[in-house]
Amino acid sequence: MLSRFENYSSRGMWVGALLLLAFAAGCGSSTSSTTLNPGAGTGTGSGHGPAPVPLGTAGGNYVILAKTAITNTGTSAITGDLGLSPGAASSITGFALTTPTTFSTSAQVTGNVYASDYAAPTPTNLTTAINDMQTAYTTAAGRTLPDQTELGAGNIGGLTLPAGLYKWSNTVLIPTSVTLSGTANDTWIFQIAGGLTQSSATSVILAGGALAQNVVWQVAGIVTIGTTAHMEGEVMSQTQIVLNTGATANGRLLAQTQVTLAGNTVVRK
Repeated sequence: MLSRFENYSSRGMWVGALLLLAFAAGCGSSTSSTTLNPGAGTGTGSGHGPAPVPLGTAGGNYVILAKTAITNTGTSAITGDLGLSPGAASSITGFALTTPTTFSTSAQVTGNVYASDYAAPTPTNLTTAINDMQTAYTTAAGRTLPDQTELGAGNIGGLTLPAGLYKWSNTVLIPTSVTLSGTANDTWIFQIAGGLTQSSATSVILAGGALAQNVVWQVAGIVTIGTTAHMEGEVMSQTQIVLNTGATANGRLLAQTQVTLAGNTVVRK
């Protein structure tokens, strides 16, 4: 009788252990399986999410705007204007620029290239655009009452994110593709106090009619887009934006230091 009791007891302990492991595994994967609801706000007026962030003249035709440098290696394809201020044209490298007047051109840019040392009114226009870029960054960073805080402890790979205001106190990682699902009237703001790192060959995917122009990545640290990765949205970095070889982006790259390219496709949306 004792040996039979011991056998049942041992079997019960194993069953209990297996149930405990299953519960722990379920807790560990809860973030990826969580269904999120759209956040507060009416998006662009008839949608969901926070009020749009005005770009002022930093919007318009600019696709890349920076203060200290815009560098490129390899052959890129840029659709939209480039602007650099207070940095001079000598800090725009890798584009084989034509002789400037108020702007220059490049075979790699479908648009114009502007620098602070070009002829008037370019210096004044660029100063206004840079100030508007900084104001837009401050506006995005100042939005309150986030719908999600510290989601995924900063790892948002594999998630489907509805419209809303998302906030993190540290770095955000995109190790696998992430989907932003919503309508053309929905908006997203991602407030990131650290950096943003997107792994190689991953994508930010827009679904349901979502638009890149309604997505704002407000990042205090360095933004790094991995090799052949794809980004969507208005990327605002208080420091540097780096696109590795073959990476692509729809939206804008707005950096308060420099933008570094390496044979990329960037399209203004």
